[in-house]
Amino acid sequence: MHHETPAPPERFNFARHLIALNAGRAGKTALIDDAGTLSYGQFAEQVQRFSAALQALGLKREERVLLLMHDSSDWMVAFLGALHAGVVPVCVNTLLTAKDYAFMLADSRAQAVFVSAALLPTLQTALEAGGNEVKQLVVSRAKDPLPAGAHDFATLVAAHAPGSGADTHGDEPAFWLYSSGSTGAPKGTVHTQASLYWTAELYGKAVLGLKESDTVFSAAKLFFAYGLGNGLSFPLSVGASVVLMAERPTPQATFKRMVDHQPTVFYGAPTGYGGMLAAPDLPAKSQVALRLCSSAGEALPRDIGERWTAHFGCEIIDGIGSTEMLHIFLSNRPGDVRYGTTGKPVPGYEVQLRDEDGSVITGHNMIGDLYIQGPSAALLYWNNRAKSRDTFQGNWTKSGDKYTRDPDGYYTYAGRNDDMLKVSGIYVSPFEVEATLVQHPAVLEAAVIGKTDDDGLTKTKAYVVLKAGAQATEAELQAFVKEKLAPYKYPRFIEFMAELPKTATGKIQRFKLRELENQRLFVHR
Repeated sequence: MHHETPAPPERFNFARHLIALNAGRAGKTALIDDAGTLSYGQFAEQVQRFSAALQALGLKREERVLLLMHDSSDWMVAFLGALHAGVVPVCVNTLLTAKDYAFMLADSRAQAVFVSAALLPTLQTALEAGGNEVKQLVVSRAKDPLPAGAHDFATLVAAHAPGSGADTHGDEPAFWLYSSGSTGAPKGTVHTQASLYWTAELYGKAVLGLKESDTVFSAAKLFFAYGLGNGLSFPLSVGASVVLMAERPTPQATFKRMVDHQPTVFYGAPTGYGGMLAAPDLPAKSQVALRLCSSAGEALPRDIGERWTAHFGCEIIDGIGSTEMLHIFLSNRPGDVRYGTTGKPVPGYEVQLRDEDGSVITGHNMIGDLYIQGPSAALLYWNNRAKSRDTFQGNWTKSGDKYTRDPDGYYTYAGRNDDMLKVSGIYVSPFEVEATLVQHPAVLEAAVIGKTDDDGLTKTKAYVVLKAGAQATEAELQAFVKEKLAPYKYPRFIEFMAELPKTATGKIQRFKLRELENQRLFVHR
């Protein structure tokens, strides 16, 4: 049943909206992180105090601030405090390199940085590279003395009386997320105050059916569009409790939270589910309280979904969203899960499949490019008009994904229409990995493709041609890439070849390598 969701008022501030919504829940636990818990009342007060602190630090409306923090209550206070003040947080991936952050600082012209103590050394390297306008540094949970002029997060919050916030417009730029493309620098994706409202109403409430009685836990971090809905806008929109974890979501770290805090809803990516099912210490169904699980980031292999449900007795709701649309727009539903598919359009969103000429495909089981229309679309990519116009086409957003639709209306993933690879739910550009491999003195050429492992998940594989007389091992090249790029981007498999397949003009034919890989898979099975 889908009733029309009311639009938010024209003047709308998402942080103020949440505070008003939860005014009657002051004593209820809102956040549980590695350091302790915050009630809804304490949380609201911290958000409003942080909002006032930003103004006291001289930050003005619409100015950007870089939010580089591990998941914690401080992350949530920083994000919502900035929204409350009309200051724009630029939420970035904590797994990147100093070079990536230097680019983002310059690109966003961030006036301040909010950083977790553990990430401070990487940030300082980025700041020293220059080209930024950072005037204020706020450090969360530092154990060591702070750099000169920096502020301690908790001290800063405590020092200011709660602010009244900014009277923002619902369409005003509220926050950025960076989206990685197959080529070139990451793109600052600019979202509005109202985007968060729409995803919470249309997906968090209407599809997942989150309730006040739920406790949620997302392995996907808050800096991802997926994690931001999972752990912030969805649960806070219904008054649920949120479990936050700073560390990497290894199976063991995830199991600990599942058992200790008894979340009723868990959100992860397929690679994570596969890893947990393979772990020897997988908890028994009786040890956890799961009623529902969610998956996004890459297509969920049917086998993983079925094995998870057989073990825990709860469904994994697989969907696809994007940084550009903020959250999921095509999804399975509780009680209507068809493993191996991405389900049906989320009510409130329209999707189309289009052929190579741009005509809408009405037939079944034909591969087309996926386009989406819905109220949570981003405004644009910052300082990138060409890519903005290519992606945001009037009412429609181009996803870059290929899909098929069956006669029952279920959609199934059919790959990307660029060469981007999703590894553990995070985009990896094959070009970036190739460009790094060829910097190694022994490497002549490299081509990177996605290889499907035994669980049906994508891993990066590099085909490498060495220079005449040169030598290098797989481990040596993997270590080389890990040093130069964010470590998750290294190729999981490397195969040495005498030459790479090429066109007459010398372009590497990745599709031939993919065919080779598929033939082997067939023989192997």
